[in-house]
Amino acid sequence: MNPTTAKTAQKFAAQWLDGWNGHDIEAILSHYADDIVFLSPIAHQRVGNGQVIGIEALRYYWSIGLAQQPQLRFELERVLTGCGVVTICYRNHRGQSVAETFEFNESGKVKRAYACYS
Repeated sequence: MNPTTAKTAQKFAAQWLDGWNGHDIEAILSHYADDIVFLSPIAHQRVGNGQVIGIEALRYYWSIGLAQQPQLRFELERVLTGCGVVTICYRNHRGQSVAETFEFNESGKVKRAYACYS
């Protein structure tokens, strides 16, 4: 999959949101490379440095988050494409605006992701 085209970016966003809204950790993680680097201000609060590195660390981090927030739900606002990246803009269950940017490896898996919150 080349996630930088409008069509594949929309498909990626839909599948990614379905995984989150279904609270399906395996569906969510299926988009990520084993050596994923995830950066987030919430990760900074929870792990101290803002980075979650590796698929197993990300599984652990998000599994806790999903368990703590059974009401979690995302509503898509728009999908933006760039050179090797996709940004998904959405509102979370608290009405907060969020943008996540995903950088893909040669296999079409997310190798680096950045979460930004309003």
